Amino acid sequence: MPDKKDLKLLFSVPVIVAALGYFVDIYDLLLFSIVRPASLTALGIPQDQLFKQGETLIQWQMAGLLIGGLIWGVMGDKRGRLSVLFGSILLYSLANIGNGFVTNVTQYATLRFIAGLGLAGELGAGITLVSEILPVRLRGYGTALVATIGLFGAVLANIVSQFGWKEAYFIGGGLGLLLLIARISVFESGIFLKTKEQHVERGNLLQLVNNGQRLKKYLGCIFIGLPIWFVIGNLVSFSPEIAKSMGLTELITPGNAVMFAYIGLAFGDLTSGFGSQLIRSRKKMVLAFIALNFIFVCIFLFVPVETAFAFYARCFMLGFGIGYWALFVTIAAEQFGTNLRSTVATTVPNFIRGTLIPITWLFQYLRGRYDTIHGAFIVIVVTTIIALIALAVVDETYSRDLNYVEKD
Repeated sequence: MPDKKDLKLLFSVPVIVAALGYFVDIYDLLLFSIVRPASLTALGIPQDQLFKQGETLIQWQMAGLLIGGLIWGVMGDKRGRLSVLFGSILLYSLANIGNGFVTNVTQYATLRFIAGLGLAGELGAGITLVSEILPVRLRGYGTALVATIGLFGAVLANIVSQFGWKEAYFIGGGLGLLLLIARISVFESGIFLKTKEQHVERGNLLQLVNNGQRLKKYLGCIFIGLPIWFVIGNLVSFSPEIAKSMGLTELITPGNAVMFAYIGLAFGDLTSGFGSQLIRSRKKMVLAFIALNFIFVCIFLFVPVETAFAFYARCFMLGFGIGYWALFVTIAAEQFGTNLRSTVATTVPNFIRGTLIPITWLFQYLRGRYDTIHGAFIVIVVTTIIALIALAVVDETYSRDLNYVEKD
């Protein structure tokens, strides 16, 4: 466990600011899921179209995240980690303020796409920076701290949404702009600056695909997290419709479902991050959480639930089960050299978010062919199998020294 000297490093300005950045990132990322029914109803969407239109808008947001991940990832390796932290938060802050002024679904989709572009840069750049400025013995603690603080942004989003969906977007954008001021005091990664002086090629996506071993590890890093966004993007985000399909008559709000799931996710990330340090293994801890997540999803789908309180407790359980989110991004950052680290750490979580698009298509097909519950079960089986295969091909990186570069 960290001593007093280590605690000073853990709670240094770059770590705290990265955590606050992720806090605002999660606030804005999950806000649409929370205000979806209220905002779409205000735009004149009929009740029977809320599910379908909501899925479409989330897909636009995820498409933005997918493209933004490539842009910010490459920029982080070419221009530095701080350029991403500044640029991404400015873009998604302005886009979220714009969301408060939308008058139709087309405008809404456009701004969710732009917000997605901006949101794509926050987590990867933050995790990369924290991983590079902290010593090996503290990396897992540091990234767990960033994730734990950051994930409570979903709690604030749910609270603020009670004042109105437009106001919630305005506040989210304002928080992001305030964070820009705090970022002024953050310093660049020393490892990156040393690599920059070496004049090695940085942020070249071709280096990830022109080498079989690197490509295999890269794809493995992506697909480890496949079950996570099915749980968040489908089971939690559309909890009112899923609860109804379970026969629950009490009112379920997406805001409460997201809030309880992300409280669980925060505790899960804290557990997996600290646990990986204690057992000195990233892969063993991720394996445990993938298995735990599968069990929790099966309980969520098949064990009868009769009250809203019990349903929200299940959402907390789902969140805890996917609590290896920050750990799998840390694994991605640790797999590759400094000249590709930001590219990988930024694209990996956003490619996973982007896979929500085909996963949603699959879920829609299976819902029509079977029903919501059994369709969800088939999806979680498929995504879990893929995640386990992916975990087998990545390296154990617990004690890896990150001061190196990838060469052709």
